[in-house]
Amino acid sequence: MPRVRTDEEIQQDVLDELDWDPEVEVTDVGVTVHDGVVTLTGTVDSFLKKWAAERAALRVEGVRAVVNHIEVVPRGLGVRTDEDIARAVALAFEENPAIPHDRIKIRVEEGRVTLEGEVDWHYQRREAEETARRISGVKSVINLITVRQPTVAPDEIKRQIEQAFIRHAEIDAENIQVRVEEGGHVILSGTVRSWAERKEAEEAAWRAPGVTKVTNLIRVQVP
Repeated sequence: MPRVRTDEEIQQDVLDELDWDPEVEVTDVGVTVHDGVVTLTGTVDSFLKKWAAERAALRVEGVRAVVNHIEVVPRGLGVRTDEDIARAVALAFEENPAIPHDRIKIRVEEGRVTLEGEVDWHYQRREAEETARRISGVKSVINLITVRQPTVAPDEIKRQIEQAFIRHAEIDAENIQVRVEEGGHVILSGTVRSWAERKEAEEAAWRAPGVTKVTNLIRVQVP
């Protein structure tokens, strides 16, 4: 049976992973760990760095969850106005062929971007959010974009997702339960071995035709 990792070991590995990741300035980030739950604090100058720090922490073995309290504080004289940010996001959407930019509305208030609209696929929704995160001056992104899908019977959606899990080598299909409600709402539960596996299960569920929403209740089982 694998040895249970201590909070001190996890903390050091998170710090090392942050230092390893070129997208993160480790000197600006504080790390505490309690019962495998990592809390990140400090300030960074872009939302991209805040997001990268969270992803880095989730890669570390033994991490049960990450609480991201890092604050985004743009630095220097070139702090962007909300109008500047909105224009930059809109232009980035127009230049990205994966984003149906004419179907997405952008609102910016004090550097916080809200996205609204309707797209055909989850990858378009995800791409819009990730693109907005990369824009200088953005402090946070609220993604209210909905996914429009053809009506598919819940049993058929469930069958397709379960078959997809079986096909994926990264997913332990036996330990994940799939429930589908009317309207294409998928609810995933159960346990997996890592955050990467949890994310892959969610992405696989989104790929099934008829899915309009995925609620991921899967827990990461740490030895």
